[in-house]
Amino acid sequence: MAPAADRPGYWGTPTSTLDWCEENYVVSYYIAEFWNTVSNLIMILPPIYGAIQTCKDGLEVRYVWSFLGLAAVGIGSWSFHMTLQYEMQLLDELPMIYSCCVFVYCLYECFKQERAINYLSITFLLTFSIIVSVIYLIWKEPVFHQVMYAVLVAFLVIRSVFIVTWVYPWLRALCFTSLSIFLLGFVLWNIDNIFCDSLRATRQRLPPVVGAVTQLHAWWHILTGLGSYLHILLSLQIRSTYLKHRPKVKFLCGVWPMLHIESQKAS
Repeated sequence: MAPAADRPGYWGTPTSTLDWCEENYVVSYYIAEFWNTVSNLIMILPPIYGAIQTCKDGLEVRYVWSFLGLAAVGIGSWSFHMTLQYEMQLLDELPMIYSCCVFVYCLYECFKQERAINYLSITFLLTFSIIVSVIYLIWKEPVFHQVMYAVLVAFLVIRSVFIVTWVYPWLRALCFTSLSIFLLGFVLWNIDNIFCDSLRATRQRLPPVVGAVTQLHAWWHILTGLGSYLHILLSLQIRSTYLKHRPKVKFLCGVWPMLHIESQKAS
């Protein structure tokens, strides 16, 4: 991870347990890690629009919470990278666990009757979230959080691959696109951590705009935000297909994918 900031900034000395590779307070006096901050917009604006559209389509509220959970991660991450304060770090990391629990619930409950609620699953995931939160608040070890997040992601990957392999094979393209984008983000996240010194030295020799492209943690936000958004669309499409709705992926302004329900029920 990167050393403490060389430049003073509005939010003072970082108190977070992590300080990423982007140089602090270089672009703005008010934003510690500028590119790592603004890259979170992809996790904020599209999911909020998705939540509104899900409400308009009259779909189950669990998917509204999925979109809002992703938006909460984006807002928390924005706050963390803008300030590098420990409290804002928690606002980033803990919602990652909570939103993933919502994703797990949606995907593992997708073949139940409409509006059905599995209170046992909710209790288990809620208990898991509380235990992880308490342990992480006491034991401030980022690797613990990363492992717990990875466990939840693994459950999502296993379930997704099973469904598109054995139940709805025509959804393979969406599933593997989501997984591939997320995996690419994870690879760049690791490169940013491992080769931080080299990346910083390279940025010193590049024009600022070109150097911004080497902010691989920002690319992690963009790619995992898009991958997570596509996962919600996949989960929604699986559920809507099972309930005999007519889901169809359409592109907002010809660019951004949205799930449109053509009619509530197939006749």
